[in-house]
Amino acid sequence: MRVNFKLIFILTGLILILSSCRTSAPRLDYQALARASILLGVDINMEDNHKLYLESAEWIGVPYRGGGDSKRGTDCSGLTYQIYRKVYRTQVPRNTEDLRKESTKVAKRNLREGDLVFFSSSRKKVAHVGIYLKNGKFIHASTSKGVIVSRLSEDYYTRHWISGGRIR
Repeated sequence: MRVNFKLIFILTGLILILSSCRTSAPRLDYQALARASILLGVDINMEDNHKLYLESAEWIGVPYRGGGDSKRGTDCSGLTYQIYRKVYRTQVPRNTEDLRKESTKVAKRNLREGDLVFFSSSRKKVAHVGIYLKNGKFIHASTSKGVIVSRLSEDYYTRHWISGGRIR
């Protein structure tokens, strides 16, 4: 049996080099992501914005409170304001009409996670905003149920859809 010392030396060196490398991959809290996935009803992938899903999950079940923007009670624009502040570290307007004005219009078929979704009971004035997650789902503060995830395809949201918006 012939031993190739040169090959053993190269492989040993390679193993030592690779084992001493530290990965720059982010450490993921898989338990928190699994909880968020269940609470939000979406599959969270590696390429998704984990901060958006983790923060959104923290708001599920918060009661509706007009003018509120805390976990003691929030309205739709307060929820949007707080999630954008925490996830994107950006301050957005605190009311739905200004949110719409500050965003670039996006067609429903072109929505991306984090985009805003706008609704109205009358076609002229924006009355409600949510944050698009994925697969036709968005998080918002419902006046009757508090913070929930809904589907854009639900009859109510289909009838009252105005547009999507992407913060500039």
